[in-house]
Amino acid sequence: MLSPPSAHKLSEKFAVNIVGHDVASSRVPTPNIPPPPPVRYHTCTSLDLDDYFLTLAARNLARLIWLHVVERDDPEHPEYAKRYLLSKISAIQLINAFCIALKRRLRFGPAVDYPDLRNLVVHLEGTMASRADQDALKQQNPSAMKRFGNNLGVTIAASNPRKLIKRSTDNLGNLPHEMLSHLTAYLESIIQGQDAMPTLCCQNLAFTDVRIMADILTGCERILNTPLPLAYSISISQITWVYIMVLPFQLVVKLGWTTIPATMVAAYIILGLAMISQEVENPFGNDVSDLPMDAYCTEIGADLDVLTSVPMVEYKKFTCSPENRPLYPLSHGTVTEWEQRTIEEIRTALRAKTGNVSNNISIDKFE
Repeated sequence: MLSPPSAHKLSEKFAVNIVGHDVASSRVPTPNIPPPPPVRYHTCTSLDLDDYFLTLAARNLARLIWLHVVERDDPEHPEYAKRYLLSKISAIQLINAFCIALKRRLRFGPAVDYPDLRNLVVHLEGTMASRADQDALKQQNPSAMKRFGNNLGVTIAASNPRKLIKRSTDNLGNLPHEMLSHLTAYLESIIQGQDAMPTLCCQNLAFTDVRIMADILTGCERILNTPLPLAYSISISQITWVYIMVLPFQLVVKLGWTTIPATMVAAYIILGLAMISQEVENPFGNDVSDLPMDAYCTEIGADLDVLTSVPMVEYKKFTCSPENRPLYPLSHGTVTEWEQRTIEEIRTALRAKTGNVSNNISIDKFE
């Protein structure tokens, strides 16, 4: 990266050799305009980590529920097995619903009547958002003037996404947080009442995953509700525009008619830098530069569907499979063939895989 003096000398050489003007005798004063706050770039990086930890917690919790919650099989009451299975599926579906509800909350969607959320929470009658008037919480279509202003990038034409929440007379609650309460109630029920998750380690891991999901919810809400100060944004905008407006008067004496394209290029770069902070201030929207939250939710939902598509695998089905080659690539022998060997031969083969054996031992011995 060029230092400021080197970059300035390079621009002078370009002006003399290409444009034909000498700007060395009249240096253009360049005020130190503060760049977009680096904390916002760090925020975007931390949001990527939040997505990573949310995906990790969702997968782990779903796997714990699917594999470690015992399904009671009573021959006298076959409906019990179906009830346990459906309860496990419902709990895992609630994890998927939490991710979608979190996405909607971060996009200032206070309702539950959304195509991707409605059928996942329709049975949760106790939530505050489900009791509210759903028609009053729907986003109205913008007028033609607003659409025209949004297409031009006029800031004042943008609608306030918090308007629906502020105008609502109902207590909308916090739908993702209420879903975590339902998940906690399910875990508490299978641990205390029915003893369906007997392993203490799995119990601790399950509640830890719920806590991680609650931490991610709180962290994202903190970022959403802590925008840049209005005075800071106005000050940066004013300084930027004043600098661009006086820039032609500083260049016209030496650059002549080339001041016009030079000013246009400089204004494009400076305004682009000034707009970066506004773009990353709220990374939860639907713009191209925002986080792909729809893709995140789709990926998590697909992972949970794959998990629940097959029952719990018995280890003997893959460890004792005749196609299992436990010492590949050292040996192509199957597990059935290696069962005919002694323990010492198996351990010698394991050492051979690392090269920690005598040179007089041939690889053919293990074939």
